[in-house]
Amino acid sequence: MVDVVFLCVAAFLAGLVDAVVGGGGLIQLPALFSIFPKEAPATLLGTSKLAGIFGTGSAAIDYARRVRVAWSAAAPAAVAAFVLAFAGAWTVTRVPSDFMRTLLPFVLVLVAVYTFHKKDLGSVHAPLHTGWNERLAAAGMGACIGFYDGFFGPGTGSFLIFLYVRFFGFDFLGASAAAKLVNVACNFSALMWFGYSGHVLVQLGLLMAACQIAGSLFGTRLAIRNGSAFVRKLFLVVVSLLILKTSYTAVMTWLN
Repeated sequence: MVDVVFLCVAAFLAGLVDAVVGGGGLIQLPALFSIFPKEAPATLLGTSKLAGIFGTGSAAIDYARRVRVAWSAAAPAAVAAFVLAFAGAWTVTRVPSDFMRTLLPFVLVLVAVYTFHKKDLGSVHAPLHTGWNERLAAAGMGACIGFYDGFFGPGTGSFLIFLYVRFFGFDFLGASAAAKLVNVACNFSALMWFGYSGHVLVQLGLLMAACQIAGSLFGTRLAIRNGSAFVRKLFLVVVSLLILKTSYTAVMTWLN
């Protein structure tokens, strides 16, 4: 019973963080691995995806109701991400992803340093692309992020927000709203693969999904109420934690 309560709290917090800046996996996945140390990693990943798609989906719907979502930049990215996430999940069964563990901390450091020094980054919503230029750029970004999410995954939501801010001219709140739609597509695609492979604890996943939905709705309202400045600060915190976690994972992989 204590384990279930622990996982429910972790799912709520993951939903809250993920709704604002992404990175909820930092909380939810370690919680699952700590409670089920002998369970197959793929099963825990699949269970997390089942909970996550409900949380991210509810956040996406809530954003769509409360802020203006840039569908022209979000929809093409979501479609491309859905296709390539499945391809990434297929690829990881055939190609080792160890090199990604080594490279990721350095990429995250660059993202954090750039965001910290650009004080006005994401403070104003001023889209840089329009029409087909925006759609094609979004599709290309979605394809890359989708493949990455299926192949490796950590920090996908945070990367999406940064890319929407840096290369599309969105503010942090608008970027977070668009990123949720792409995240839903990635999660659904990966969940299809895990479900087909039988790697999902359905009852536990649905229970955690309910907690994720509650956390996501709370996080969405928190982001909208406090605006882009708050999202930017939490983004930097989450990216910093991602740097620490991925650095530790990379070192342990190298030592082993």
